[in-house]
Amino acid sequence: MKSSNRVPAEEFTGVTLARILRPRGLRGEVVAEILTDFPERLPKLREVWLADGRSAPRQVRVQRCSLSPSRGGQVVFHFADVTSIEDAECLRGLEVQVPIEQRARLEAGNYFVSDLVGCQVWEAGASSALGSVSAVEFPGGAPLLAIDTSKGEVLVPLAAEFCIHIDVKAKRIDVTLPEGLRDLNQG
Repeated sequence: MKSSNRVPAEEFTGVTLARILRPRGLRGEVVAEILTDFPERLPKLREVWLADGRSAPRQVRVQRCSLSPSRGGQVVFHFADVTSIEDAECLRGLEVQVPIEQRARLEAGNYFVSDLVGCQVWEAGASSALGSVSAVEFPGGAPLLAIDTSKGEVLVPLAAEFCIHIDVKAKRIDVTLPEGLRDLNQG
């Protein structure tokens, strides 16, 4: 594979859309696992960044991209200058990313997990933060905010009746906890 544009890692914040699994065919195509909730965007991409997590991501042009009809959850990419199975093999394990500014737009009331993690959680009327969101869990039904507190983890449903205000730019979530929820979680 010929060299591509490299972006210094400190200047690039990417969103991972897929992870390359293996070569496909003999002409440089690769199969990737879809890691986005918006796979319909993938065939429209004209350029992406390939990242290994160790060095600066490299920008590459997408020649073709198609969702795999035979294998749900997979996509086939053909990148410019990747013309052989050997070139494609070198891409195994790389993440396919776009700049964070290009991630999908969400409707009001929907949030990216990455935006929620790290938010400070404040209980209504409290003078200090309850804790911070360490993860978002998806057990079925409403997602749960896993909040690290001084007394252990508290799980709070990500629902309007509990999370009364979410400001991801300010990294703050205001909650109203029903009686006993904190004790139930920490017990």
